[in-house]
Amino acid sequence: MAKTFNALKAELLQIKEEFEMKDIIQNLDARKAAIKTKQKEEMKLHKKLTASVKKAGKQMPGSLDFNSPDNMYYSEKSTERFLENHSIMDAYNASKLDQEWN
Repeated sequence: MAKTFNALKAELLQIKEEFEMKDIIQNLDARKAAIKTKQKEEMKLHKKLTASVKKAGKQMPGSLDFNSPDNMYYSEKSTERFLENHSIMDAYNASKLDQEWN
């Protein structure tokens, strides 16, 4: 019944490997749990941001359509208001009078 040194050494190595495997599995499980909680937090934040963007879009329709023609160009009123008391318009009117006389 006495085990040889090599048999005891092999059994001890097997026990050591089992403990190492248990540690590795526990570490992997802990990392997986941490990743899942991080993903859940990110999903909550994503949902919250998506909801706030949708809410802002509903509150201000058309404000998110920056490529729509209404938002791409100046309106006639805003252009007239800009040129109304500007020196460019005075110079244009002066040259227009010059052209009429010539």
